[in-house]
Amino acid sequence: MIIRPEKLDDIAAIRIVNERAFGRVEEADLVDALRRNDKATISFVAEDSGSIIGHILFSPVTILPNLAGETIATGIGLAPLAIIPEKQNQRVGSTLIEHGLRKCRDEGFRFVVVLGHPAYYPRFGFIPAGRFNLRSEYNVADDVFMAMELVEGALSGCVGVVKYQPEFDDF
Repeated sequence: MIIRPEKLDDIAAIRIVNERAFGRVEEADLVDALRRNDKATISFVAEDSGSIIGHILFSPVTILPNLAGETIATGIGLAPLAIIPEKQNQRVGSTLIEHGLRKCRDEGFRFVVVLGHPAYYPRFGFIPAGRFNLRSEYNVADDVFMAMELVEGALSGCVGVVKYQPEFDDF
């Protein structure tokens, strides 16, 4: 298996991966909308024997003191992560996350957030975002909205609401 940046030729396969992983089209539509509006900052695929078996996408997020306020900080959000069902639980997702987080750090992003399973993401260093005085713009349980500093102290003094790209509002 290799992890590599998304290419134009991968778009149809990425859509299929997202549809199969989630059993619906919403996540695939979100990826397409972010890409179409040039909001897909970091996008990697996992390829095995010439087939795309996984995909991860990161897009910009901002921290606002409230939803009407000025930006306090900018970072990046992980969403979605998709692995075809027959390759799940084989470290494909973990490898994509680890690779993606290194790239985010290398690109100068200071923090990353994720809405995800509270038993899965902490192994990569994510903790509940509430510990950083952050909350999601979406009505989600505190334990599923997590954050991680890519640069120590990046979220120090930040208090507010994490706002995703507008494309997320449609899904």
